[in-house]
Amino acid sequence: MTTLADPVPGGRPEDLRRVAALTADLAARGVRGIVLAYVDTAGVCRVKTVPTARLAAAVSWGVGMSPVFDTFLAHDSIVTTDVLGSPDGDLRLYPDLDQLVTLAGQPGWAWAPVDRITQEGARHPGCARTFLRRIVADAAERHGLAFKAAIEVEWSLGLGSAPAGEFVPAVSGPAYGAIRQVELSDYTADLLTAFAAQDVPVDQLHPEYAPGQFEISVGALDPVAAADRSVLVRQTVRAVAQRHGLRVSFSPAVSAEGVGNGGHLHVSCWRGGVNLHAGGERRYGMTAGAESFTAGILARLPALTAVTAPSPASSLRLKPSQWAGVFTAWGRETRETALRVITGTAGRRDQDANLEVKPVDLAANPYLALGCVIAAGLDGLAGALELPEETTGDPARYGPDEAAALGVRRLPRSLPEAVEEFRADEVLRAALGPVLADAVTAVRLGEAAAVEGLDDARVAAAYRWVY
Repeated sequence: MTTLADPVPGGRPEDLRRVAALTADLAARGVRGIVLAYVDTAGVCRVKTVPTARLAAAVSWGVGMSPVFDTFLAHDSIVTTDVLGSPDGDLRLYPDLDQLVTLAGQPGWAWAPVDRITQEGARHPGCARTFLRRIVADAAERHGLAFKAAIEVEWSLGLGSAPAGEFVPAVSGPAYGAIRQVELSDYTADLLTAFAAQDVPVDQLHPEYAPGQFEISVGALDPVAAADRSVLVRQTVRAVAQRHGLRVSFSPAVSAEGVGNGGHLHVSCWRGGVNLHAGGERRYGMTAGAESFTAGILARLPALTAVTAPSPASSLRLKPSQWAGVFTAWGRETRETALRVITGTAGRRDQDANLEVKPVDLAANPYLALGCVIAAGLDGLAGALELPEETTGDPARYGPDEAAALGVRRLPRSLPEAVEEFRADEVLRAALGPVLADAVTAVRLGEAAAVEGLDDARVAAAYRWVY
């Protein structure tokens, strides 16, 4: 359970009461160190680690980390804004003990996500986890809403023995095929064992479309915990793969051609314990609120791509007719639309109905992606936006006039295009706040400049092993 409370210098009382017993328990289980993890604006997971014996100190006073990482690019170059990118200053990383997990795939280690505050104890305006927590808390206070969310994780498995920088698929066989499952049976069984040991419920684990590609779906949680879980899932997938001599890429495009790795978001709105996406009088059982929430996200999809598809490699994945959802359209169980309304199976709809946001990949910071998607939906809810006509089939079949009449647009094809949409979107920028919004803009334009002049193959190679 997420406490929805900011850390404070000296430690939160509830954390201080339990940290000694927790430290003793971790040590008894052979845990020697704690990974303190957060995701930067570029979508890269950055960490510091402390010995287990120092957990109490980290809970009380945090661990130092420069704020410069808010404007790091994926390849560790640094861009600047008016307040970020300087070598000056320090922040404190505070682990969330509610989410601390002993890592089954990395014996001797535990893992915890962190919040970042200033040395004076104020919230750091560039902390994505704090941003998402504030969005969720505000929705509860203003609208009486809660959310359930989950993030699908797709990855490509390469041979660890392949030449440096190259991707050689670790498994053969057709998409979704039994051959892949058999060839990597030991790896996937160990992966399931690790997730069970970490209390991560797995809904599905299966071969995917592209060569060497797999996907895992895990249980839904509140948005902050869901973003935490996404980071933990990737840590575990990578660690278990390494023990099998395999290498993992979560890049949106492992190669210039073919289907890339997605990170689809699933989200549902709840009020008073009732799912607003089921049992209503609107289309497919949605309530008026769920329709307006969906309409708000649909209206801001072009700007959202600056957050949900933030890498130069993302543009290689966002291609029509590859189930990436590259058009501003929605449909029930329509995998080519950017928004897929999932009703669930009869008998489970009150629990399972949700909205899938498809133009999302794992270069996205999950806290920023979920926070911005929810902010867009809340704006639609507040304005009682009407959801337009549903799209069935592949929107790529529409001619220009028909697409325009239906309001179906192609999403931005490049980061500069996405930034232009983002800069014009007052709702998303206001939700993020000026410091974080400017960091998003600076990092995206920095990534675009870093690959200027590169062909698609070189862009894919440049980001293949970054995420």
